Amino acid sequence: QVQLVESGGGAVQAGGALRLSCAASVSTATTFCMGWFRQAPGKEREWVASINVCAPSWYAASVRGRFTISQDSATNTLYLQMNNLKPEDPALYYCAAVDRGLCSPDDRYMHYWGKGTLVIISS
Repeated sequence: QVQLVESGGGAVQAGGALRLSCAASVSTATTFCMGWFRQAPGKEREWVASINVCAPSWYAASVRGRFTISQDSATNTLYLQMNNLKPEDPALYYCAAVDRGLCSPDDRYMHYWGKGTLVIISS
């Protein structure tokens, strides 16, 4: 069983930045696909970014060039650096994992999920 705990959400003005963190209970850097998903009110959950050790980081078109996904193997932590936040970015952000080397943007592919961390744009 893999447990994932997100943190780092909060309120930021448009154009600002946040770094989300996801602490995993086991080492996931070698054999897992790790990803971030988000869900805004009234919208379907959507894929944001994925990473594994065998492929380049992969991003949704809506965040490419602004967000960066990374891993710290020493602490079993996944990160999402979010820069230049836009009005369409606020959502509940989820960390997810699957013990497969191949990643997919389909959230049904992921086996383990955190409870989410909230990102909002302040006035």
